[in-house]
Amino acid sequence: MSRIGKKPIKIPEKTEVKVAGNIISVKGPKGILEQFIVPEISIEVKEGEILVNVKNSDKKKGRALWGLFRSLINNMVEGVVNGFSKQLEINGIGFKALVQGNNLVLNVGFSHPVNYVIPEGVSITVEKNIITVSGIDKQKIGQVAAEIRSIKKPEPYKGKGIKYLDEVIRRKAGKSVKGPAVK
Repeated sequence: MSRIGKKPIKIPEKTEVKVAGNIISVKGPKGILEQFIVPEISIEVKEGEILVNVKNSDKKKGRALWGLFRSLINNMVEGVVNGFSKQLEINGIGFKALVQGNNLVLNVGFSHPVNYVIPEGVSITVEKNIITVSGIDKQKIGQVAAEIRSIKKPEPYKGKGIKYLDEVIRRKAGKSVKGPAVK
């Protein structure tokens, strides 16, 4: 039995959930999200709750995907109601970022500025050295934040680069100087 999978998902006010065949769609104040559901999983909408079950509990694949699809649907409901955001921090002298139209322009120590095209459904804001990635799809927000971070990962000696706001960089000691040779 999946501990996560058997928990019901409460549907908040101003949110609609529709199940049509193998597709579930969640509509809320911030937008609409859809998810394909594998045939091994069944979804019921009852009395303001979504119940996720396995069609045949003898099948290993259905039990393996049970908690996953419950989490995906829960993230959809939370996303259309509250939204998600991740924050990245730029560290380094002369490193900066700005949003120009549909592009995020990063000056992070290369000989040229790096243009990152902002995908649809994601909004990016920049304040000083903090980049905020926000939207309703949790997976897309995490992917965009990871792609921006991969442009210039933080290095372990001075910590320069792009890192998550709550990420801790383990620093390495620089070169150590040996003392004079004693004979």
